[in-house]
Amino acid sequence: MRAVTFSRFGGPEVLEVSDRPIPEPGPNQVRIRVAAATVNPTDISFRSGRQANQLDGVNPPYTPGMEFAGVVDAVGAGSDWRPGDRVMAIVVPRRPEGGAQAELVVVPSASVARIPEGTSLEEAATIPMNGLTVRQALDRLALKPGDTLAVTGAAGAVGGYAIELGVADSLRVIAVASPNDEALLKKLGADVVVPRGDDAVQGIRKLVPDGVDGLIDAANIGAPILPAIRDGGGLAVVRGYEGETERGITVHQVRVGTYAENQAALNQLGELVAQKKLTPRVAETFPPERTAEAHKKLEAGGVRGRLVIVF
Repeated sequence: MRAVTFSRFGGPEVLEVSDRPIPEPGPNQVRIRVAAATVNPTDISFRSGRQANQLDGVNPPYTPGMEFAGVVDAVGAGSDWRPGDRVMAIVVPRRPEGGAQAELVVVPSASVARIPEGTSLEEAATIPMNGLTVRQALDRLALKPGDTLAVTGAAGAVGGYAIELGVADSLRVIAVASPNDEALLKKLGADVVVPRGDDAVQGIRKLVPDGVDGLIDAANIGAPILPAIRDGGGLAVVRGYEGETERGITVHQVRVGTYAENQAALNQLGELVAQKKLTPRVAETFPPERTAEAHKKLEAGGVRGRLVIVF
């Protein structure tokens, strides 16, 4: 089978399409014929070597990708899935079997959910990783209905889901982003948009003088965003955090891999898509042979939605 692989760390040029062995599902596992798999910032981190310390016992070639959609191809004993089911799934790629960017991928049955009616395979591929990232962030923040949530990087894939899932949780949502994205963010449900940049904290404090109850830092700003949060509030970070906190603010490290078998949460995301409360956004599609181009485009910034590899 074809798979996107790399055997050394480096820039996008290390990516290639290789022929890899066909994986077989074990007990309570399912094999999925992949139609679409996304390219995420974590794939860039993986490819560049920043995750090398998490690869004990895993040898190259490596296959990136954490979320995908396709059709069930085979099932192991104990799985309730059936061949032909249209599904979306999440996978942690730092394993001997590799990640999502391959024609056939085996995952635990609990990492799989049915694709919502009316959702394309390309759209469905954008739901699991980013949706579960935001779901975990909100679970960690544990905000109450009526609380105020701020989201940095609000126009990106994670940020957009943070707005919509925040609204679904009955939160007041402040989006931090470029003014050029205001129309999009208001459509997603943001109550107000604060321009990103050096004055973002001041802009938030003008709206909420005591500071917001919680903040999802999809833009990876880190410690400089803390003054926007109230005393004793929470900050959810998706790419790590360096530095100290202040005023009793709890910093929550989001590790989506710990939700990789949270099937209930994945099913809930699908239900929200079916209810038009969560909006999958496909920015552009690429064949596997152009994965390096997708990496370059993502690294350049400004992508709205997700770049998707289509098999």
